Amino acid sequence: MSSADPKSRDTAAGETPSILTKAFELLRAFNPHERVMTLSELSRASGLPKSTVHRLLARLVELEAVEHHRSGYKIGVGLLQLGSATPAGYMRDLAMPELTKLHQWSGQTVCMAVLRQYDVVYLEKLATSDSPSSIAAIGNRLPANCTAIGKALLAHENLDDLRDFLPNPLPRMTTNSITDSGVLIEQLRGVRAEGIARESEEAQLGLACMAVPICLNGFAVGAISVGYPAKLAPRPNLAGALRSTAAQISREVESGLARGRAHWFPREL
Repeated sequence: MSSADPKSRDTAAGETPSILTKAFELLRAFNPHERVMTLSELSRASGLPKSTVHRLLARLVELEAVEHHRSGYKIGVGLLQLGSATPAGYMRDLAMPELTKLHQWSGQTVCMAVLRQYDVVYLEKLATSDSPSSIAAIGNRLPANCTAIGKALLAHENLDDLRDFLPNPLPRMTTNSITDSGVLIEQLRGVRAEGIARESEEAQLGLACMAVPICLNGFAVGAISVGYPAKLAPRPNLAGALRSTAAQISREVESGLARGRAHWFPREL
């Protein structure tokens, strides 16, 4: 269900990986847990020879994609401009005031994500200092079938077509994850009818989540969620708060697209 391993894209047809592929393999070696890495660490994490890593780093530093940091390297802030220049980034910017309100009201972790193939990619995460540690992080990809936010997005796809394309079994993150595509499709029909997606310990033990889609013209352009400890009941009217927040974000996005940005929308309006 996850997209193909980037390391295999150029080699699938027996081709030698390009320099661009190697550069992205190197950049992907950085992660939220290893934000500063030495040349040796980058070589091990990327699987590239030290000599190749050394050459790539020199060029990436020139391009401001990577910066020196003491005895190591870090992702350059120049990449922030590229990452924020996406239509999804624009939607995230418009959503931030509403996400902040929902976060303050709920006192729990609030996330926003989009669907890419059969994964969710997180655009934003607002958490409290005492919230449980979560595998969801900005930029992370998780199997959509394991997350409430992913189910909210999948539910607005063509479910008959989706049944034919989903792998079986589906990826598993915990023993509670739904791995049968037929079972997932039936759950998605219920999600679409109710407008609310739920999961409990399907992505991470100890955590539960509720999510709703952000819809324009019947198409889910994104989704938002509130995560909370699985042992606790969700806050009363959480579903209503999620729905009203998503509706307001939809209005903001629709208004923004009406100001000459309709071509940013993934489908014709």
